[in-house]
Amino acid sequence: MHRVFQEYPSLFTSVSSALGVTFPPDTSATVMTTDLTENRPLERRVDTLLRIETENDGPFLLAVEAQGRKDPDKPASWAYYLAHLLEKYRLPTTLLVVCQDRGTAAWAARPVPLGAPQWPALTLRPLVAGPHNMPVITDVAEARKDPAFTTLALITHADDPDIGAILKTLSTTLRDTPESIANPLIELTAQGLGNRPAARQWRNLVAVDLSFYTSPLSEEIRDEGRAAGRAEDILRLLELRGVTVPVEAREKIAGCDDLHLLDQWFGRAVTTTTAEDVFTEE
Repeated sequence: MHRVFQEYPSLFTSVSSALGVTFPPDTSATVMTTDLTENRPLERRVDTLLRIETENDGPFLLAVEAQGRKDPDKPASWAYYLAHLLEKYRLPTTLLVVCQDRGTAAWAARPVPLGAPQWPALTLRPLVAGPHNMPVITDVAEARKDPAFTTLALITHADDPDIGAILKTLSTTLRDTPESIANPLIELTAQGLGNRPAARQWRNLVAVDLSFYTSPLSEEIRDEGRAAGRAEDILRLLELRGVTVPVEAREKIAGCDDLHLLDQWFGRAVTTTTAEDVFTEE
């Protein structure tokens, strides 16, 4: 059933015509190797992969991809993931793509036919979560029902003009949430906001509303506060002692977040006669 195509590579033109599917006329056809084994390791990693058990319908796989921008190479990679997971686990798989802007979400959500346009062999249809379909949660009672969902919804709306109210809702919610649940959500929110302006707003809320937690982010914020205070002490001490502090030295002291190093500089500032000597090892 297939060898005849090897002997007569142009046969497909006649076959497709008989099947009622019109392909462009061929000008040549070449028999290629049938070995699809990878000759070298090919690293491909899905962002998150979960096996989810259900009550009545058996397990399925959930592949989650975080997509920050349009990428023309992604559909082929996603199709590879799904085919590989089906071959390896023999389980139905759903691809969920999480986005933070409407343009990327619309791009990711469109069905992508894979194969010849005359007869696509596969159609890639990701499930997409983004600012176009995730709720804007500013009601604390609603947020408390599912803090993890509230966190993801917030992350997808990171660029929302009302992000301040959304952040405040989450911080208020987490005040009444057990620390074992709140701490990971504090960190995940910070990571999800990246370097957006909202990230600084979140850090400020953590410093005030969630200051009693011992999460890595809250500890980092406390260290930053202590470092900033120590830097101010050094600059004030040098000023009181009449030591001139050039702009470069002032910026170096103010920008340092190493408490141990700042303590060393403070000790030297007690006796030094120049700002440069503050940084000189004894």
